[in-house]
Amino acid sequence: MLKIYHNPSCKKSRAGLQFLQHSGSPFEVVEYLKNPITEQELEKLLIKLNKKPTEVVRTQEAYYKENLKGKYFGDHEWIRIILQNPKLLQRPIVEAGYKAVIGDPPENIGILL
Repeated sequence: MLKIYHNPSCKKSRAGLQFLQHSGSPFEVVEYLKNPITEQELEKLLIKLNKKPTEVVRTQEAYYKENLKGKYFGDHEWIRIILQNPKLLQRPIVEAGYKAVIGDPPENIGILL
């Protein structure tokens, strides 16, 4: 079953959710701001995405611009930063089995169907 890591206040995340709803495939919604993901879950997602933590950080967020821009952190530090500031995580992320994609644009999700 598909799983979407979703932020209802994000236009891009809502578009990804709508794409899944129209696909007819069963899926689970994880509102990660209400139900935070664990360090282990984030590490697994990064493996499934085949991305480093810096590649899933939303650099347009105010917190990033004010506190992180231009600074160097190791992968484990980035993971902790993302977990402490979950709005920094790119969204939506859709996971299926051993693979995951960032659903921006929503058509990326089609790879998993």
